[in-house]
Amino acid sequence: MTQSKLGYSEATGEICYDLPSPYLPHRATGLLHLPRFLAKIRKHLAGELPKSYQRNFCKGFDRFLCLHLGVEPAAVIEIVRTASDEADLDQHLLALFPTDVHAAKWNREMVQKGMSEMGREALADAKRKMGIPDRADLISFADMIEFDEGRIS
Repeated sequence: MTQSKLGYSEATGEICYDLPSPYLPHRATGLLHLPRFLAKIRKHLAGELPKSYQRNFCKGFDRFLCLHLGVEPAAVIEIVRTASDEADLDQHLLALFPTDVHAAKWNREMVQKGMSEMGREALADAKRKMGIPDRADLISFADMIEFDEGRIS
C-alpha cells in the first residue's frame, strides 16, 4: 500500500493495490464486486484495512451488493471470519444468499453506478476532487476505483 496521489480513496489515504477489481466476478456466484468485498473483509479482520477504505467499508458497493442479496454485511463478515478455506467460504455464502442471486441484474447495475443523471454529477465531482475532470473514459464509480488503484492509467 502507498499513499494516494489521486484522492478517490481519500486525499491523504493509502491505496490498496492488492484488492481485486470490482469487475472481477465471484467464482461461485458470478457476482461482480463480491471478491473485492471479501478481500476488504479479510483486511478488516486482520486490522489491515486502511482508514481511507474504512470510510466506505460496508457502505457504497458493499452495501448495495448486500441490499441486492437481502443480507446484512455483518453476516458476510462472520462467514469470512469463520470459514476454514475457500470452499467452506463459498458453501456458507451460497447458503446465506438467495438461491437465485440475479447476477446479471446486479452486474449490470454495478457497472452502471455513476451513469444516472445524479450519478454523473457525483462522478464529475469526484473527478474534480481528484484533479482529472476531463477523463471522459472514466464513466462509472467502478472505473474510478480501477483508476485510483492503478488498473486504468
